[in-house]
Amino acid sequence: MISKSKVRLGIALVAFGAFVGTAAAADKIGNCELTGKKGEFSITPAIPGQLTYETNLPAPGWNNGDTPETIKDGYEYCLAANIAWRVGLDKVVLKNVDFDALVAGNTKDFDIALSQISITDKRKEVVQFSVPYFDSDVGVLAKKSKKIESGDMKGLRIGVQAGTTGTDFVKETLKPKTEAKVFPDTPAMFTALMANQIDVAMTDTAIVLGQAAESKGKMVVVGQYSTGEKYGALFPKGSANAATLDKALQALIADGTTKKLAAKYLAATWGADPTKIPYFKP
Repeated sequence: MISKSKVRLGIALVAFGAFVGTAAAADKIGNCELTGKKGEFSITPAIPGQLTYETNLPAPGWNNGDTPETIKDGYEYCLAANIAWRVGLDKVVLKNVDFDALVAGNTKDFDIALSQISITDKRKEVVQFSVPYFDSDVGVLAKKSKKIESGDMKGLRIGVQAGTTGTDFVKETLKPKTEAKVFPDTPAMFTALMANQIDVAMTDTAIVLGQAAESKGKMVVVGQYSTGEKYGALFPKGSANAATLDKALQALIADGTTKKLAAKYLAATWGADPTKIPYFKP
């Protein structure tokens, strides 16, 4: 016969095991390793109990998955997860939104947006930005079979995404002979490239590197232009949480978390060193 004391011990061990399992699960959001002190900062989220962040998909390396429900890691997803942790939240909810609407300040009910958004004075008129967390220039993506050099660019059919700084750069600085074709999103632009409807697709180097990797050798980044762009987190204009979320992001930059995320998710996805891509002259 099993003694009552042994039964009590067994129950206690089961309970302890359940506690340990819960604690271990709480150390991650999605597949993301969490750093720093939970609840170091405090906010009143747009939707109680969660950090709601907006982005524009697809974004391999930044948000790994095809739909909001399937994404559990990536540089920006895990950056959002770590920000949530530092403001005392255990849940992150990703919303896929139109990029043009996002940077125009036309989306709502979110706490923070992370979508490889370049900080510009024009955008600052309608939204708020954090400190910069990533540097990126404008890259040139082409089919592998097409050889392109800097001097060819003005005579090519160029595709750009609506609302991006790449569009502004092509129109105002590069000034090709044929007006650039503007696409509503990157999937449409990359599809047009593969269908030979355009000769090159131009947007942030960080984004075209991800697409080149996804194409499994069908596309390559042939060059880039130095623009000095910096990505920032975006907040709704007048957000009461902006200053606190910015402090949480600054803490993640200062302790090296953002560098670790870049090494883990971006370098692995790109399979290429952006500093070794040749720079074209406009």
